[in-house]
Amino acid sequence: MDPATTTAARDLARAAAVPAGSVDHDATGATGATALAAHRVPLTRDRLRQVLDGALAHRNALTSALAQLTFSGAAAYGADRPDWAVGPFAADPALTFTLDHQWDDPDGIGWTSSSLYNPTMIEHEGVLHLFYRASPVKESLGSRIGHATRDLTGTGSGNGTDTAAWVDDPANPVVRPTRDLELLGTEDPKVYRAEDRFWLFYNGIWPITEEARAAFPSSGYPVEAVGCDMMLAVSDDLVTWERLGPIADPEQTRLWAKGAVIPRDEHGDAVRVGGEYLMFVSEGFDGVLHVGRSDDMRTWAFEPTPYLDLSSVGGHLHEVAAAIVTGDGRLVLDVFHDDAEGRFAASQALYDVEHPFDQLALTPGGSLCWGGLGRVDGRWTFAQGWDAPPGRRDLYVYREASTSDAPTT
Repeated sequence: MDPATTTAARDLARAAAVPAGSVDHDATGATGATALAAHRVPLTRDRLRQVLDGALAHRNALTSALAQLTFSGAAAYGADRPDWAVGPFAADPALTFTLDHQWDDPDGIGWTSSSLYNPTMIEHEGVLHLFYRASPVKESLGSRIGHATRDLTGTGSGNGTDTAAWVDDPANPVVRPTRDLELLGTEDPKVYRAEDRFWLFYNGIWPITEEARAAFPSSGYPVEAVGCDMMLAVSDDLVTWERLGPIADPEQTRLWAKGAVIPRDEHGDAVRVGGEYLMFVSEGFDGVLHVGRSDDMRTWAFEPTPYLDLSSVGGHLHEVAAAIVTGDGRLVLDVFHDDAEGRFAASQALYDVEHPFDQLALTPGGSLCWGGLGRVDGRWTFAQGWDAPPGRRDLYVYREASTSDAPTT
C-alpha cells in the first residue's frame, strides 16, 4: 500500500469518534462481525472527501509501471509452454473500451476517475457485460465500480446505440461506498453465473482503528491502517444489484480477506467441484491459505488448505488472480507473485478438477485477470487497463494468441 494512502487511512481511523457498541446492521451476524462493528470508522460524506484527497496524492512507481504483456505475452510463457497453459495473449484493439466522460457523483464530494483496471467480463444473451474498477488515480484508494455493455449479436440493444461499440451504464457507479466496510473504496469486481443468478464479489476497503487491530491481531499477515473484506451482491439481470455485505468472519480473516476466486468455466459459470462451490483465498486470514466452500454461493465456510506451492520459482505469493476450468478435466490457477529476484511475475498452476488442491505442475506466464477469463468467439479473453497512457481511461481486451503472433515485450 502506498504511504500516502496508508497515511490517509490511518488519519481517518485516529480522528474518528467511534461510538462504543455501535452496530452495522449490514454485518453478517457472525460473532466476529458483531464485535468488529464497535470498532469501525463510520462512513460519512466528510470522510469520503478525506479519502478522495488522499487518493489524489497517491504515487507508486511499481504499480504505475505494470505492463500487461510482461506477464501475458509469448515471451512470458517461454518456449517450453505446456499445452495445458491458458495463453499467451495479445491485445485486440477492436474491443478497447474507453470511458470518455466523468460519471455523476451521487456523494457530492467532487469524485472523479483517471484510471480503469481490474475488470471482469461475462457474456449473457449475446451481450458482453464489463464491470470495472474506476479510481481517482491508478491503484489508489477511493475506487468505485462501473458497468458497460457491448452487443455481440449485431441485432442492436433497443436503445438506438451503435451495436459495435461499448455503452457505459448511465447508472454508474453501480457499486460505490455505502457501508463502513467500504469507506476507503469498492474494488476489483468478479462476476459469476450460478443458481440461475449472477453473483458479484468485490473488495470493500476500510480504515482500521487501533481497537480493531487489538481485537483481531494478525501476526502472520500484519495489517496496518487498511482493512479489506470480500463483499457480495446478487442480481437476476446484471443491472439491478442487491448488496448482501461481507461473506467471511473477521475472527478468521483477521481484518484482511481478498480474492473470492471461484473456479469458472468459459461461459462465466461457477463450477461445482465435488458437489460444492469452492473459493480460493490467497490474502489475509493471518497469512494462511484458505478455501471457502458453499452450497448456494451466498453462505461460505472457510478452512485452511495448502493448495499452492511456489517453491520452484522461489517467489512470494501476492494473489491468486483466477481459477479457470478449461473443459478438459483441468483446473488452472492464474497467480501473481514475486520471482526469486523479487520482481513481479505471473505463473499458472495445474490441477485435476476432481482434485483441486493437489498441484500437478507450475509454468511461467499468466493473464493476471482478477475478474476471471471467458471464451469470446471461441478464444480465451479478458480485459485490463494497466497499459493505458496517463490520463486515459482505457481498458484493453486481450485475446488468446498463438505463440507465433503474440507480441514479445
